[in-house]
Amino acid sequence: MQRPDPTAIDLHDQPGHLIRRAHQISVSVFLGILGRDVTPIQYAALKCLESRPGIDQVTLAQEVALDTSTTASVAVRLEAKGWIVRERVARGQRSLRLSDAGCELLNALDARMPAMQQTLLEGFSTADREHFLRLLQQFVDMNNEKSRAPLRSGAD
Repeated sequence: MQRPDPTAIDLHDQPGHLIRRAHQISVSVFLGILGRDVTPIQYAALKCLESRPGIDQVTLAQEVALDTSTTASVAVRLEAKGWIVRERVARGQRSLRLSDAGCELLNALDARMPAMQQTLLEGFSTADREHFLRLLQQFVDMNNEKSRAPLRSGAD
């Protein structure tokens, strides 16, 4: 019986490689449809602040599954662009909320988000879309604790 060659690794069979490629494609489609003013991470932060105005940076980091130093950098950039307001609160923390300009920007982005989703999933049947998204969510949920910055939602 011939053994498989352990050095013959096909990248297209590796989940990590496929996930990296999927992320690369998703970011490319995001920037192509929504523009280059906002990154997907910045969009996630803005969406979180829309539903949770006034949260601190640590909570924002937990809600969007980022480390705190990255979240601080994102918040500084969003503030510099005039899209959020950061205010000092107790113990040196910062409260974050969308500015009027941030609300306007988010409304414009949200109007184009269905086109982005459609572009990413257009090759799937409705049943395959639902199945793909369910498996993707299951994968993320199963592996959340393995992340450098696990998701911690306010509901947890």
